[in-house]
Amino acid sequence: MVESPKPATRMDVARLSGVSGAVVSYVLNDGPRPVSAQTRARVLAAVEKLNYRPNAAARALRLRRSNAIGLILPDISNPYFAEFAKAIEDAAFDRGYALLLGNSSNDPHREAAQLDSFIDRQVDGLLVISVRKYAELSVVREAKIPLVVIDQPEKGVDVATVVIDNYRGARAAVDHLRSHGHRRVALIGGPPQLPGSHARQAGWRDALTDLGAADRKQLQVVAPFSRLGGLEATLQLMSTKDRPTAVFACSDVQAIGVLRACAQLGLRVPEDLALISFDGTQGAEFTAPPLTVIRQPVEMIAGTALDMLLTPPGDLESKQRVVPHELVRRGSCGCQ
Repeated sequence: MVESPKPATRMDVARLSGVSGAVVSYVLNDGPRPVSAQTRARVLAAVEKLNYRPNAAARALRLRRSNAIGLILPDISNPYFAEFAKAIEDAAFDRGYALLLGNSSNDPHREAAQLDSFIDRQVDGLLVISVRKYAELSVVREAKIPLVVIDQPEKGVDVATVVIDNYRGARAAVDHLRSHGHRRVALIGGPPQLPGSHARQAGWRDALTDLGAADRKQLQVVAPFSRLGGLEATLQLMSTKDRPTAVFACSDVQAIGVLRACAQLGLRVPEDLALISFDGTQGAEFTAPPLTVIRQPVEMIAGTALDMLLTPPGDLESKQRVVPHELVRRGSCGCQ
């Protein structure tokens, strides 16, 4: 068996270029001491000839920076979170950072383990869409790692956040269905501990109150953010005596389940049941009919969150940024 050649070391580069190991370090790390142009050229030529790659973990320990950002999401199988992760990765790359991705699968214990792992790796910052309360993210702040929390604002907690106005977005969804003549607008809500669920429910509830709808209990089903959740919730809603004429689904994946349930029940969308959803993922444009959505601007959220994360600490830590939603009209609500 032929053994693979050992990777080149910093001292190998030093010997080939005729300098000390410290000078190699100065060249590769751009300091802290200056190096002449000729010496720098010799070192870089040796690096290329030996195919030398610095040990990233050791470099992070030495420089106290890894040029990597950690991102923890609740469910990477959800198209919205997948698109958000891509937007973060693109924005991080543009700023010279790699992205490390953690998927908590909506499990607080798994999220805690990933936080510990990212802290051990000494990432330069953490972006978190958490399934837990902010107080439980204190381990990140104790480690003095910059932190930005996405989509879960909470009063009295000194942490940087980027959110969309879930409440106003939900109200806009119901108001749009109202413009089509609907008064019995059902809600397929998400689990209350997950991002945005409570505010979207509150927006729907208050909009329905304005419509004079007294019996909201029969018009509400809490379901997972999944296709199956949307399907089962729709079957439950449409089994009641006073069926809704429209549905506001709190995520696109739930709305896809609504469409499947309508096909199963022989209902036409939007003629028998109008539909609008929250998120605005790319897939929403390709359903039949295409989904009317409250779109979250993932590129804006990603860029804003990274800019906040990479800004030197100060007053910014306690600030909350709110990004606008957008109503995108398509066929599922009755728009042409």
